[in-house]
Amino acid sequence: MRPTRRHAVALLTAAALPLTLAACGSDDESDSTQAATSAAASTTTTAAAACEKGSLDLVTDGTLTVATDKPAYPPYFEDDKPENGRGFESAVAYAIARQLGFADGEVRWVVEPFNSSYAPGPKNFDFDVNQISITPKRARQVDFSSPYYTAPQAVVALKRSDAARATTLAELKEAQLGVQIGTTSLDAVSDTIQPSRQPKVFNDSNDVVRALKQGQVDAAVVDLPTAFYLTAAQVPEAKIVGQFEAPGGDSWGALLARGSSLTACVSRAVDALRADGTLERLEQQWMGEAAGAPELQ
Repeated sequence: MRPTRRHAVALLTAAALPLTLAACGSDDESDSTQAATSAAASTTTTAAAACEKGSLDLVTDGTLTVATDKPAYPPYFEDDKPENGRGFESAVAYAIARQLGFADGEVRWVVEPFNSSYAPGPKNFDFDVNQISITPKRARQVDFSSPYYTAPQAVVALKRSDAARATTLAELKEAQLGVQIGTTSLDAVSDTIQPSRQPKVFNDSNDVVRALKQGQVDAAVVDLPTAFYLTAAQVPEAKIVGQFEAPGGDSWGALLARGSSLTACVSRAVDALRADGTLERLEQQWMGEAAGAPELQ
């Protein structure tokens, strides 16, 4: 702080005084910093202690109960067996469990239909993983952890088409693309692919699928989870050309009962898995090229 004239006079007559005052100010700032650091460390320690395996309030003591729907489809689960640890969400669930201190043999799977998972009320599971998008409406009825996945966009084309052979976004600029109105996919086409001609916009997803089947469009742009379903069930004669990052994709979180004491702990686990690269590795392993969805640059 700049000295005032009165301070300047005081400096001439009592040179030691400002040194004393300055020293006091420095001690105060140091004490405040130390107090803040100590408080933060205490909070972190308390949170960590609350997330110790023995401190968790579980549906079944000593067992982490995880839910998903049945049948459980690839690439999220393999062979309709969530307990085998294979598939993206099965692998993520076990990674969360290990972060919480559970061995794989201490994880128990139960069936929970998708639509009932986010209904209000008590749950017979500790958390649920089932491609459940985090939405404000659902978050009023249940808790969500930090997101473990944010869906990219994907391009789907009939296997026999020229568009199916594209390996870059640039190769799709001349294609006639189809997309559903009001979706993040439409924004992704305009902002990221930037095609030379306007995409055909349809009122709903069924119209997009019909247009793809009938050859009205060269390719459709949807989010990646929709692309997996579309090529597996709706248009098996189509393939995923590739995926690409675009803003606004749906985020999935582990779902817990509203007000669950586990929510913060599961979020801490997810955040740790993101920080150490585990989530990215699992996403590449189960949701990338090996699953038939190479990345388009």
